[in-house]
Amino acid sequence: MVMVETDPDALFVALKPFIARLRRVGHEAGSLSPWLHPELLKRGLSVICMETQHLRAAMSAQRNETDATDALGIAHIMSTGWFRPAHIKTQDCYRMRLLLTHRRNLRRKFLDLENAIRHSLKAFGIKLGGTSRGGFDQAVRTAVTDDPPFVELMDAVLSARAALWREYCRLHDLVVKIVAKSELCRRFMAIPGVGR
Repeated sequence: MVMVETDPDALFVALKPFIARLRRVGHEAGSLSPWLHPELLKRGLSVICMETQHLRAAMSAQRNETDATDALGIAHIMSTGWFRPAHIKTQDCYRMRLLLTHRRNLRRKFLDLENAIRHSLKAFGIKLGGTSRGGFDQAVRTAVTDDPPFVELMDAVLSARAALWREYCRLHDLVVKIVAKSELCRRFMAIPGVGR
């Protein structure tokens, strides 16, 4: 058994002496799969990414769980053909998913920070009520204007809130530009309840 770095070149060098006899090379789906799988395919290997849950179920009979026994288990599964291949999305698909995920994360953090500001002001009897997003900053500053240390604290938090919103808007604009160029996305947007 040979241990190598999780790198397509290192894996290819380790497998090169066996290429004539290799029918397929298996690896478990994971966070590196979107990068590792296409890179190994480019090097001419017949690579199959195996579904994690199916692989775990097949290897659950092993007495000892180690990297060595896992590698041997994967080799046995590959040789018998008792595996279910996992679908590997394209790099463009992963980039779009990443864009949507980080846009959502920025919005959530923005709302978390806004709610934290509202909650902290309530401790001093200050209720902002139904303040609009545009008027929120000024409403908070007006509410704490008589308390200098609190003014500085709120200024820092409001600046962070503004930065989160600005960067969220950048990512949102990027999504809108991509949608404008995609006929499929525009069709989905026309469906009631989908395009919001």
